Amino acid sequence: MAEALANPELRPRLEAFDSYPDATPPPLAATEELTIPGPHGPVPVRIYWPGGTPSEPRQGLVWLHGGAFRFGDLDMQEADWTARNLADRAGAVVVSVDYRLAVEGVTYPIPLDDVVASMHWARQNTADLGISSISLGGASAGANLAAGAALRLRDEDDWKPEHLILVYPSMHVDLPEPSKSLQLALTEMLPAMRLPPEMFHSMRENYLGALISNPPAYAMPGLADLDGLPPTLVLNAEYDDLRASGEAFSASLAAAGVDVEQVLVRGVLHGFLNLSTSFEPVDDAVNRIAGRLRAAGQNP
Repeated sequence: MAEALANPELRPRLEAFDSYPDATPPPLAATEELTIPGPHGPVPVRIYWPGGTPSEPRQGLVWLHGGAFRFGDLDMQEADWTARNLADRAGAVVVSVDYRLAVEGVTYPIPLDDVVASMHWARQNTADLGISSISLGGASAGANLAAGAALRLRDEDDWKPEHLILVYPSMHVDLPEPSKSLQLALTEMLPAMRLPPEMFHSMRENYLGALISNPPAYAMPGLADLDGLPPTLVLNAEYDDLRASGEAFSASLAAAGVDVEQVLVRGVLHGFLNLSTSFEPVDDAVNRIAGRLRAAGQNP
């Protein structure tokens, strides 16, 4: 770390990664804590209501935090502050889901079942939520769960969210070969800033359990037939080993005929939604997601 702080090129990135959210949260009318029914028991959710009085129904977003499938909760910045910012900037109702983590024997499909149950609940309660459409999104492991849920909803219900939003997603059981651009970016990173292969495998093994050798496509969406998924926004971090997964998944979406927009967020590491929006790349990324939500409901 001392070497990085002494390096004028690396220091701003590390200082930004260690920053905290702005002291004053965005204005909201209210938040509401609920538990909704799920196949493995109740699932806690937090609803973020934007301020103001809408003249027509709002757009909805079901949002999933990351944390390598084993960490994270509704209070982490990637969950709470992202939901607050998106509710404020997009005027959307955001439902943040506290899905079960892969700890103490919990493995696939339990976390994914919680997410699918949350989507069913949101679809059944659009009137109470005051929304006219539902998008689905998440970050890192949450992006994996969002894509897996979209695949299941396509296959089981013949239904798809308005938009799919995937932020630094992790979609493959083995990382794809990095692009030349990513290889160059990775050479600029200190080892402590990288994701070691053994850690990546441990994350997968922890989530998949006995299925690690033959993972279902719903668990690792990089293996899936992606035809019929909704318009998708993919945001990849410039300095992130998992960028290889996001780039490969974006290419697979495009090959399947899905309307996909892939954005490289420059100057940031994996997990940048845990940073303050006073950091311009993070602010731009949040604005891009908010813009996608504002456009929801306009698809033919």
